[in-house]
Amino acid sequence: MRARVWGCRGSLATPGPTTNRYGGNTSCVEVRPSSGGLIVLDAGTGIRALGAAVAADPLAEIDILLTHIHLDHIEGLAFFAPLFDPRCHVRIWGPRPGEVPLAKHLAAYLSPPFFPVPFHEFPATIEVNEVGEGAWMVGGLNVVAESVMHRGPTHAYRLEEAGHSLAYIPDNEPAARPGSGSATAGGADVLFHDAQYTAAEYATRHGWGHASLADFALLVDAAAPGRAFMFHHDPTHADDTLEAMLAEAASLAPGRDVALAQEGVELEI
Repeated sequence: MRARVWGCRGSLATPGPTTNRYGGNTSCVEVRPSSGGLIVLDAGTGIRALGAAVAADPLAEIDILLTHIHLDHIEGLAFFAPLFDPRCHVRIWGPRPGEVPLAKHLAAYLSPPFFPVPFHEFPATIEVNEVGEGAWMVGGLNVVAESVMHRGPTHAYRLEEAGHSLAYIPDNEPAARPGSGSATAGGADVLFHDAQYTAAEYATRHGWGHASLADFALLVDAAAPGRAFMFHHDPTHADDTLEAMLAEAASLAPGRDVALAQEGVELEI
C-alpha cells in the first residue's frame, strides 16, 4: 500500500509563511491499497485538495475512517469533491460519539446553518458506519481499531496488507492512560502519532488528550515501528519550532527513525 499526507496540523488550520515546510492543513492521510481503492484517514482541511485530485480521476467507492469528530478532523468533509459526484459511493466509518448517532452528528454539521447545502442533498451515495474496537476489511486492507486516550470517543487505526502495516494515532495522551495506542503502534512499518506538546506546554495541558515529546518518545521506543512520524502539529508551532522539537524527540528515542509528518510526503509501505 501507499500513503500520502494531505494534512498533519492539529486543532486549527494554520496557513502562512511560517508553516510552509510542513503544512497548515489539519489531519488527512490518503492510503492506496494494492487493489487500487482509496481509504482516507480523517477529513480535516487536507481532504479538500485530495478531493480535487480524486475528481480528476473519479472512483466509484471511497472509504473514510474518522478517528473522532472534533472539528479539525471533519472540517474539510463538506469540501470533498467526491461527495458531490452522483457516481460515487462514500462510506464513512468512525466511533459513536455518545448518545447521538455518528450519522446524525455529521448530518448536522453538513447542513444549514453550518453549511449551506443540506446533507440529504449531497449527490453522492453516503453511508455512515459506527465501529467499535476490533477488526474488519476495508478496500482489501485489514483495519484494526483501538480506543485511545483523548477527549470523547476516539479510535486509532492500524491498516495491514501483505504483512505490512500503517498505524495512525493522531490524537492520544499516553501519559493519562499508560499503554494507550501501544497495540496499534507495536511493530508497525510506519507510525503517525500525536506529538503536539513540548514539556513546558504539556505541564499546563494535562487531560487535553495530546502527547508530550517525552511521551511520544517513550511510546515509539516501546513500539519499535520502522519509521515514526510526529503528527498533529500544534497551530502555534512554526516550521523552525517543529524542527527543534524533532531534534529533541530524536534525542529522547535514540536509535529510532523519527521524522516530522509533512504535507505531500508519499510513502510506500
